Amino acid sequence: MSKRLEDLIRTNREEFDDLEPSADLWARIEKHLPPQFEETKKREAKTFTLGFVLRVAAAIVVVMSIFFTLYLRGTHKDGVDLAAINPVYAQQHVHFTSLIQTKREQLKSIAKSQPELYQQFTSQIAEMDSTYKELNNELQTSPNQELVLKQMIRNLEIQTQVLTQQLRVIGQYNEMRKEENNETKDI
Repeated sequence: MSKRLEDLIRTNREEFDDLEPSADLWARIEKHLPPQFEETKKREAKTFTLGFVLRVAAAIVVVMSIFFTLYLRGTHKDGVDLAAINPVYAQQHVHFTSLIQTKREQLKSIAKSQPELYQQFTSQIAEMDSTYKELNNELQTSPNQELVLKQMIRNLEIQTQVLTQQLRVIGQYNEMRKEENNETKDI
């Protein structure tokens, strides 16, 4: 039977093809279908007013000028090149400042366990540090910069010695406490 149907369609093909669906058929079919995809809304082009653009530009200029000013102040403070004054003194300066920084970190370790002792030690170092800062300010305007730099290095050397002595005292104090604890445990 299906063979006969196929033969019928082949023989009468022209008669079947003469009828075409109307042009609005697909539109009517789409109305009855559920919506699968939402239509994407066209993005509206944003326009900026001249006032908005000028405010943004002014804000950028202000921020950039602040950063530029801070940059200039930061480079101006370190205006004296120590290596240009005396390269040997500059190396000593770097050496002593790194030693002082290391020893100060070691000294901070006692801040919680012995705050009174830490306070005494830091007040001594703070006095010497203020003298160093005065010398550093004087270095920028002094006609004899090499002499001032030599005094700064001497100050740093003394700070290093004092910090070493303070750390030694702390070590001896801690050893004495350990010995006392061991003696009380032995009894």
